[in-house]
Amino acid sequence: MKRSAWRYLWKSIDIRKKLLITLLILILYRLAANIPVPGIDRTVLEQLAQQGGAAGNLFNLLDLLSGGTVSNFSILAMGVYPYITAQIILQLLVPIIPALERRMKDNPREGQKFMERWTVILTVPMALLSAVGQINIFNSFVPGQSILTAYGFSGEALLPTLATLLSMVAGTMFGIWLGQLISEYGIPNQGLSLIIFSGIVARIPSHLGSILSDRTNGWWLLLVILVILSLAIFAIVFVQQGRRNVPVLFPGRRIGNRMSMPVRSNLPLMVNMAGMIPLIFAQSFLTFPTIVASYFVQSQSEFVKNVALGITRIFGANTGWYSLVYFVTVVLFTFFYTDVLFTQQNYGENLKKQGAQIPGVVRGAPTQKYLTKVQRRITLPGAVFLGAIAVLPYLLGMILPVGARQAGLFLISSAGLLIVVGVVRDTFNIIEAELKLHGYEESLLKG
Repeated sequence: MKRSAWRYLWKSIDIRKKLLITLLILILYRLAANIPVPGIDRTVLEQLAQQGGAAGNLFNLLDLLSGGTVSNFSILAMGVYPYITAQIILQLLVPIIPALERRMKDNPREGQKFMERWTVILTVPMALLSAVGQINIFNSFVPGQSILTAYGFSGEALLPTLATLLSMVAGTMFGIWLGQLISEYGIPNQGLSLIIFSGIVARIPSHLGSILSDRTNGWWLLLVILVILSLAIFAIVFVQQGRRNVPVLFPGRRIGNRMSMPVRSNLPLMVNMAGMIPLIFAQSFLTFPTIVASYFVQSQSEFVKNVALGITRIFGANTGWYSLVYFVTVVLFTFFYTDVLFTQQNYGENLKKQGAQIPGVVRGAPTQKYLTKVQRRITLPGAVFLGAIAVLPYLLGMILPVGARQAGLFLISSAGLLIVVGVVRDTFNIIEAELKLHGYEESLLKG
């Protein structure tokens, strides 16, 4: 009978220290999430939260992804999404700018440090843009009012407005810093993912309570949601574990005067190599048009104003067009991010250095081309599945015979499902790898 290495989880001093540091930083993040920005008008904010339609859907979606920080407009109201937007921009620029692409290929480690440094730098203007855009969006949903007691860039409102914007930008940078601390001293490479994860999970109890508040359909709706979520989680884990094993032949080694036989092995290619990153990319990408349109909703030109309001409605409402754009965006980002990761790993060159070869394929560039073709082929069903899961709440909202508010709650409670499952799976894999690294393996017990 096998005994799992997980029983040593708390016995390993190093792993226990990393888990405690991660937990303490997440608690600190959640405490900071309750600090409101200066000058917030809670009456207008509550009015906005209770609205339906485009305003209510967008507000609740942003509230979910920020972990409830938008509902009280805290200093962490934007979460860490400006950082993710900056990452998207820089990754899109890599294949466009030859000098940047050469830097990444010639020295990957230094190139990665260069990208991280400029991502942080670009995050500051992106956070400022997002802060102004977020305030303008919410103000456009409550005509004649403002979520801030004093808002404007002239006169007496200038200093209060600057204080609000600076506090929001500082909150975003604080959240990014906490995420980097987790990656460095806590669970490796999971900092920002766990920050986003904690925000989504923090809202689940209140969403379930709101569903159960309906005495007529509450328990029935909760049962349906739990069944669908269980099936969706099973499907996500099943697809995420999917692999395509490509046969690889490693050359024999000389041992003394003897030459060992060539070793046959497999190169596992993942069906969904990108994980839950495309979902985060898609969410950030689709909120960007709304942020830009918010600057033109008060335009003197009726045409410009109507176009801006139309964009806000399309990208903020639970509509068929939004669902379609969301699905296509997730699929495209899955292919894009997978190609970026796969190119960086450069299997063709690495296998050539080891003397390994895929049977029937020439070493080097032809091997990389062949593997890229295989990876893209198996990525297609993974990308379509990822997009289907992403828009599942929108589809169910059209089918389930529930009220608009309950449908919205179901939508929001399920929108972060891919992120939650992906983060939990990746975190478990990292912890398991840490246990093996420290010498804690599964053991066999007799008896």
